[in-house]
Amino acid sequence: MKKLGTLYFFCGKMGAGKSTKSKQLAIDKHAVLLSEDEWLSSLYPNQIASFEDYLKFSAQLKPLVKKHVQNILSVGTDVVMDFPANTQKLRKWFLDMASEVNANHQLIFLNLNNEQCLRQIAQRRNEQPERSAFDTEAVFIHVTKFFEAPEASESLNILEYSGKE
Repeated sequence: MKKLGTLYFFCGKMGAGKSTKSKQLAIDKHAVLLSEDEWLSSLYPNQIASFEDYLKFSAQLKPLVKKHVQNILSVGTDVVMDFPANTQKLRKWFLDMASEVNANHQLIFLNLNNEQCLRQIAQRRNEQPERSAFDTEAVFIHVTKFFEAPEASESLNILEYSGKE
C-alpha cells in the first residue's frame, strides 16, 4: 500500500499566528503550503472589501481546493493549509478532505487569548501596513464571534499550543 500525505490545518482566532506557523511547518515537513489569502487575492483581486465578501469567495474556492489537496495527498505529499479551521463546519470540511482519500490529518490549535491575538494583530499592522484596513480590533471582535474551539467529539487529531511555548 502506498504512503499517503498528511493534511495539516490550523485553528485559532484572528492574530493567533496561523499563517506564521503554517509557513514554518511547511518548511519543517517539506510539505506543500496552500494559503487561502494568496489564492483569494490572486483569483479575486480587489474584490474582498468585507467579511461577507471573504465568506462568499472563500466558499467558491473550496471545491477546487479540496480536489487539488486530495490529489497531492494521494501521491504521498504532505499538505499544510493556511486556511482557517475556526468552526466545526470548516473543520469537518478538512477532516472529510483527508478521510475521503484515507490520508492522516493534524489540527494545530493555537489557543491564544484575545489579548495575545490583539497584540499580534497590532504588530502585524506595523509590519504589513497594507493589511491595516482589515487588521483592526473591530474586525477581530466581529470575526471572533464566529470562532468555535475544537472539541473531542469532532474526532480530530489535535495538537494544542497556548502561546506560552
